[in-house]
Amino acid sequence: MGWQWFHRLGSPKWFYEKTSNWQPWIGAAAIVLLVIGASWGLAFAPTDYKQGNSYRIIYIHVPASFLALAGYYTMAIAGAIGLIWRMKLSFMVMKAAAPIGAVLTFVSLCSGAIWGKPTWGTWWEWDARITSMLILFFLYLGVIALQQSYRNQDAADKTSAILALVGTVNIPIIYKSVDWWYSLHQPATLKLTGKSSIDPSMAWPLLTMIAAFYVVYAWLLIDRTRLEILLRERKARWVQKLVAGDN
Repeated sequence: MGWQWFHRLGSPKWFYEKTSNWQPWIGAAAIVLLVIGASWGLAFAPTDYKQGNSYRIIYIHVPASFLALAGYYTMAIAGAIGLIWRMKLSFMVMKAAAPIGAVLTFVSLCSGAIWGKPTWGTWWEWDARITSMLILFFLYLGVIALQQSYRNQDAADKTSAILALVGTVNIPIIYKSVDWWYSLHQPATLKLTGKSSIDPSMAWPLLTMIAAFYVVYAWLLIDRTRLEILLRERKARWVQKLVAGDN
């Protein structure tokens, strides 16, 4: 088979047809995980002895922050694949990922501000982590703006991909900002390597919410990519047959 599977993944028609069966299952899994994680974290997890119930916004803030960063890598990698192998589908994924990532970054910033008010006594602080997250938000907006700025879709895709790739230098800065600079922002409490500083009774609902956000992200990304496929491939015979069949 060689690289046949890779080129098949780059086919908009193949992707659209395959994901038709995936969407209901992914959506159902997202709803179940969200309900379990939110109920567990917001209603049943113990109250923090220092922050009281205000810490519970962690179950929104941390998953949104995780996906804002992971989503940027998804967008940048899709852009790189599009530039290197000229795959139309990769550019569609890149474009679909940008608004989702922007919304998640906005949620992260807003939930962080809400958390910061009772913790730091202020809604906003030009903290290293917060500032680099704000830059991430502008990078997402930049990709969205470039997609709308060109009449030629090929030019829009290439310039957007270049900006997305350049912006990846900001991701390690976000990760390491609390270690490299003096920061009000607390270090990571949930660690993949080493001992986490969060109690398991609080960590498990948080992990459930993170998993839920990943599944929601996958569902949204697939859904928006499918829409982008129909828009870009509207003149293709298979899309015209699909539209005619729906009507």
